[in-house]
Amino acid sequence: MTVLPHFSDKELRPVRWWLAIVAAMIVAMVLVGGATRLTESGLSIVEWKPVTGAIPPFTEAHWHDAFEAYKKIPQYRELNSGMSLDQFKSIFWWEWSHRLLGRSIGMVFLLPFLFFLWRGGLTFELKKRLWGIFALGGLQGFVGWWMVASGLTQRVEVSQYRLAVHLILALVIFAAIVWTLRRIGGRMPVQASARQRVTSIVLLALTFLQIYFGALVAGLRAGRVYNTWPDIDGAFIPSASRLFFEDPWWRNLFDNTLTVQFQHRMTAYLLFAVAIWHVIDVLLARAERSVVTGALWLAAAIAVQATLGILTLLQHVPIDLALTHQAVAIVVLTLALLQVERMKPREVMAMSVKAVTA
Repeated sequence: MTVLPHFSDKELRPVRWWLAIVAAMIVAMVLVGGATRLTESGLSIVEWKPVTGAIPPFTEAHWHDAFEAYKKIPQYRELNSGMSLDQFKSIFWWEWSHRLLGRSIGMVFLLPFLFFLWRGGLTFELKKRLWGIFALGGLQGFVGWWMVASGLTQRVEVSQYRLAVHLILALVIFAAIVWTLRRIGGRMPVQASARQRVTSIVLLALTFLQIYFGALVAGLRAGRVYNTWPDIDGAFIPSASRLFFEDPWWRNLFDNTLTVQFQHRMTAYLLFAVAIWHVIDVLLARAERSVVTGALWLAAAIAVQATLGILTLLQHVPIDLALTHQAVAIVVLTLALLQVERMKPREVMAMSVKAVTA
């Protein structure tokens, strides 16, 4: 089950450290991206210069040029008209830092990867995985600009559709790295029933779906409206006429602030309920200790995340609570991913034992 079966733990240690650093940098980038969104800084740089864009303005003339370029987009005209140069600098640095982190992640991934390829310390299977992750990273750069471009001509913010895709792709890359890290650790999956493994996969899928809905909430600023709980728009379940007034109906799932926030709430309840069921299931089945521990940690993290979500909503999305909410979402995703990865159905385990002993 390991990706690198022919190398010792000592040989694999640099690879694991490298991937762990990249994963940590992705987490940092997601959080900086969240701060960029919350401070309305994401459109402050209106050009995409993958190489020269790493150099920020240094002279007053350069700052003036960057500010004048920003003044040409709708966000400045409709939301920030009259902004001073110093105010522009404050939002510029957020977006510049976000892009710099992206460039840094690319270099931190690529250069050691090329070294490991040159050294010959990677199996064919691992090379395929890592090239796939690198390709996803390159795609993420294009998606980031595709997202920013949506807010430069007719909108005062980026498209919530593109924002959600940008976030989910970042977390897919993060998940791929974490999964690969686990698989090169020389650890065999433990026994679990098919039902328990399916439940863990459902939890992982629901976590990704919930994060996607959260991105739509952020993109629409839907967290700044309907700031009550457990009711929303005066009821626990709003009227259908309010939830589905746009035509066609499915557009409400992405464009209606009430519907988007409501589905985010309902998915949170479902996620928590499935997590509690998973805990009860593994306890009653006397599952392996690591499976039980993983289920308990995941349920606890989901409970903390739900509490943070409620507090963030009731407090009208203060930046500190919002970023903590986003950070714990990554913790939930990581725990859900590890729970899936550590389990293997008993039937498959039995087949593996037979194959080894044959």
